[in-house]
Amino acid sequence: MKKLNMRRLLAKGLLLLCSLYFSAVALGVTPQQLHLTVAQRDVPVWAWVVDDAKGTILFSHGAFSAPWKYSDLIDQWVAAGYSVYAPLHVDSTDHPHNKDYGQADSWPARLQDMSRVADAFGKDGYIVAGHSYGAYMALVKGGVQGMQVPGVDQPYQDPRAKVVLAFSPPGPMPGFITEQSFTTLATPAFIQTGTADIPFGGHGSWDAHLTAFHNAPAEGNKYAMVLDGVDHYFGGAICRPELPGPKQSEALKTAATMSLEIIDAYYHKDETALEKLQQHPEVADGVTFMHK
Repeated sequence: MKKLNMRRLLAKGLLLLCSLYFSAVALGVTPQQLHLTVAQRDVPVWAWVVDDAKGTILFSHGAFSAPWKYSDLIDQWVAAGYSVYAPLHVDSTDHPHNKDYGQADSWPARLQDMSRVADAFGKDGYIVAGHSYGAYMALVKGGVQGMQVPGVDQPYQDPRAKVVLAFSPPGPMPGFITEQSFTTLATPAFIQTGTADIPFGGHGSWDAHLTAFHNAPAEGNKYAMVLDGVDHYFGGAICRPELPGPKQSEALKTAATMSLEIIDAYYHKDETALEKLQQHPEVADGVTFMHK
């Protein structure tokens, strides 16, 4: 186990993200609403478009949530120079036609949404990110075996997806996700969870969220981060802003910093960034970091 001064590392990262945040405010990058069509269905897309962007991130929100409820995370990517495109899925309680769709409709609709957004904005390659249900969607784009859906015949894995960022992905779920599902993850990936990140329904342990990491092939490009005391919503900083908090904003910045390092190393193929990434401490100051 490698040990470095994690406190100093995190301090530098937080100073960087603070400067990036104020840069984003100064740039005036605010989301605009776009519309795509798939299978005669309107797909609203929230787009944070950066001039001369360093890359494109496609983001899938958690169940019942919405893209704008992740602004505390997305703003950090935007401030670092990335354009972000996030569809509003039909399972969102904010979707204008949510009541027209049942629970069984959500997965095929998400597959269609992300494929359509990738065709529109990710033709030259992209980073795919998501939280919770959306993290599973991101992992599927990176090669994880998604539940097959009749009538959705496009390949679930997308070679244009160069990096996966999965925040609190689900573990095995009967009839939907198996232990074996994660053994085909073929894309460089970052998986994040926290020790208070109890699975939906309050059953099981937080470390179920690491199944994607533990069961993925050990190819030297899979990473995981565990943040002590962090819950599924970072205290309401993402996904559920109505929670009483307090927001776990510093922990969210730590996770965002790591996601940007993963992007530098694998999307931009920066050898210096890769070397730095592989020298991270394994355990220090409330953060556990794993690499395989």
